[in-house]
Amino acid sequence: MIADGKRAGWIEAAWPVAGQARALTTSRDTDAFAGAGLDTADGEPVPVPDSAAGRQWLKDATVGASGNLQWLRQVHGNRCVRATFDSCSTVPEADAVWTDAKGLGLVVQTADCVPVAIADPKVGRIGVAHGGWRGLAAGVVACLVDAMGPSSGLVAWIGPAIGRDAYEVGEDVRSTMRTAFGDAVAGAVFTPGVRPGKWQLDLYGLTARLLTAAGVGQIGGDRLCTYSDPRFHSYRRDGTAGRMATVVWKTSNFVDMSAHKPKNSPLFSYPGQ
Repeated sequence: MIADGKRAGWIEAAWPVAGQARALTTSRDTDAFAGAGLDTADGEPVPVPDSAAGRQWLKDATVGASGNLQWLRQVHGNRCVRATFDSCSTVPEADAVWTDAKGLGLVVQTADCVPVAIADPKVGRIGVAHGGWRGLAAGVVACLVDAMGPSSGLVAWIGPAIGRDAYEVGEDVRSTMRTAFGDAVAGAVFTPGVRPGKWQLDLYGLTARLLTAAGVGQIGGDRLCTYSDPRFHSYRRDGTAGRMATVVWKTSNFVDMSAHKPKNSPLFSYPGQ
């Protein structure tokens, strides 16, 4: 049983598989319970939080003593790996991970980048991806969906990330996105910045479009901005190495939910899509 205090400060996915899987993102409020152990080394991708107590706290607050967590060494790429209980003793270099094992939590760390949780209720698979602009341009979302296998019932949740109004990028980023996804997508997710030659990038909108293109039918998220919301770490705002952790895990064996979906009405929708 998870203590109520360990749930304080979590951002939880309100998605239609809530009875079968959970997706949670920590915040600065949870740092007090974790002993601020979810920070990482300055500017360097590291495999796990730098505190053993923080790692244990995260495990206890999610999958519990009998479960395990799969950590990744994130490099802003598109590699996706499958997690098993045996694989949790390693920290693979990847930016996406999936599993069909119950009691195994999948972890990505972010501080402005997008955490994307995906669930397939038809076959009982879950996955999560870390999506900065480089990883998104490299196709990390499609790689995760492809790795999880074909399905007509995928649902996704987009966690806290930097919002469009706070995310100014250069022409190099826009050019990369145009090359990767075409002018139509780039035109929809970029708006002119205040400074000449700069652009505001809507990471949420881009991620939602990539999920839809990959075949995800239900997409949720509250557009919580890590830069403007003091509950979250933001590298762009603070210039420090604090990170949130997003954890996804199964709480039961999935069932096909198609029979429970109201006709002509989505279970939930993504605002601003």
